[in-house]
Amino acid sequence: MSESKADGWAGVVKGKPKVGDVAERSRRTGMKDIEAFTEMTGDRNPLHYDRELAEASIFGKLIVQGGVTSGILNALVAEDLPGPGTVFLGVEWKFVKAVGVDETITGRVEIKEVRDDKPICKIETSVRNEAGEICLSGTATVYTVALAKG
Repeated sequence: MSESKADGWAGVVKGKPKVGDVAERSRRTGMKDIEAFTEMTGDRNPLHYDRELAEASIFGKLIVQGGVTSGILNALVAEDLPGPGTVFLGVEWKFVKAVGVDETITGRVEIKEVRDDKPICKIETSVRNEAGEICLSGTATVYTVALAKG
């Protein structure tokens, strides 16, 4: 008698990704991002609001919160790869360069491992600024909830 494993990816909107699949998206940061993040979290660090102080700091500019920088990765996994229904189970990120206000950032995810029995992937993540410099790098484990009806 052969034992068949259940497909852990059944019902997942975009289906099971493949190792090596990549997705990217870009967006421009702005003061509205800082204000929205502050509204959600209460983070009123002067490096995000006080231009004179921020320009005199090691950053030399107003910077967005780390959550704004990493937020593009939320959009990538939830919309692009693996896609709708995907949530983070764990992340290991290093913020290596601050992102300024009015900078274009590009997030990237690459599938490194895919489980067959459960809709879980390990992904490599990064966010680069418009000069191509890495601002955030690391890995994440994501889970994709089956959203298909029926």
